[in-house]
Amino acid sequence: MKLPALSLPTAAAALFAAAVLAVSTVAQAPQSAQAPAGGPPPQVHPAPTNLQVLPKNLTGQQVHEIMEQWEGSLGAHCNTCHTPDPKNIGPNGRPRLNFADDTKEEKATARKMYLMTEDINRNYVAKIDSSGAPVTCGTCHRGHLGPEPFVIPKEDGPRPPQAAPVAGEKPAPPR
Repeated sequence: MKLPALSLPTAAAALFAAAVLAVSTVAQAPQSAQAPAGGPPPQVHPAPTNLQVLPKNLTGQQVHEIMEQWEGSLGAHCNTCHTPDPKNIGPNGRPRLNFADDTKEEKATARKMYLMTEDINRNYVAKIDSSGAPVTCGTCHRGHLGPEPFVIPKEDGPRPPQAAPVAGEKPAPPR
């Protein structure tokens, strides 16, 4: 079966998905980051705790990179899923986020959606020859926390002629 060529947004989603998949399936040893001369020190991301759907052997840096990708795909921020900890005040005077806390419903939803995309990719997309891009958060959300509903565009003008049916196949129903 030959599938149509990927559109630019679909190709971009494929690249994003490949990056997420690579980061989430292959844990690397932490890389020592050096601050540029005169620049701020590199941010240290502590080892993650309470990982329930992501691989437990990911480093803090790897989890941070995945979370940044999810933020972009969803148009969200860390505090969408993570709660502030009033007992842990940062240098800016605001509470730091408690990343291990599970009280926000959005965090549970994010976990379910991650498992859903993994299931779709493993059990459906991977079983189609030349299927192209795996499904990611951005496939549906496209930068919006609540995915925008897809509306089929109204037809303007005459329709292009339909291809003749292949012998033995039923013609496509009219729209």
